[in-house]
Amino acid sequence: MSTPWLPLTESDQLTDIVRESHEHPVLIFKHSTSCSISAAAKSKLERQWPDANLDNVTIYYLDLLRYRPISSEITSKFGVRHESPQLLLIQDGECRFDASHMGIRLSDVKGVVS
Repeated sequence: MSTPWLPLTESDQLTDIVRESHEHPVLIFKHSTSCSISAAAKSKLERQWPDANLDNVTIYYLDLLRYRPISSEITSKFGVRHESPQLLLIQDGECRFDASHMGIRLSDVKGVVS
């Protein structure tokens, strides 16, 4: 099974993500398509996803080059410093975990979600 990425392309989706996060955990992966470190982190997520047992987690993909203003909204809405690449775990309307660069691991997310 491949990573079930949902594209994050409109700031209105952040309101939906907050609402959704009260029902089940939501991940946001912020990715710079021009960065090799970001590409490596994305590839690692895609390799880890099938064995991560995060079936109840929705994962959104934000292309930072195309939708940079959304990243700024994420920074203010969830109170996290912008990084790229970055993985955010949203639960109950708040960012409960974030990791960046090569520190992005689904096993860490699993530990927070469980």
